[in-house]
Amino acid sequence: MAATASFRWILRLHKDVPKAARFYAQGLDFTVDVCTLRWAELKSGPLKLALMQCPNDHVMQKGMGNSSLLSFTVTDINQSVTKLMALGAELDGPIKYEIHGKVASMCCIDGHMLGLYEPA
Repeated sequence: MAATASFRWILRLHKDVPKAARFYAQGLDFTVDVCTLRWAELKSGPLKLALMQCPNDHVMQKGMGNSSLLSFTVTDINQSVTKLMALGAELDGPIKYEIHGKVASMCCIDGHMLGLYEPA
């Protein structure tokens, strides 16, 4: 069976998640589904935007906080990881087995980050 992927969300790092959520909600009319100090989920039509608190100022100062992470839901995370690695991607740490499903972070060929999620 071929692995199937569907777009999940775009993730952006921010120093102040509630302020960023307010920015997108009030400035661009995004709907806020979840907002905590460390995480927010917003929607605009079919687009989902996730906001996460940046782990530290060093990441933001180096410009690494300016990159987005694309997240995809997949039917078979192991098969997806194998196919992406064969095409030049690198697994960024082990596949994690969470209560809600499996997750993996990958660095694609141009250095952009991809998140994979296989629901439990």
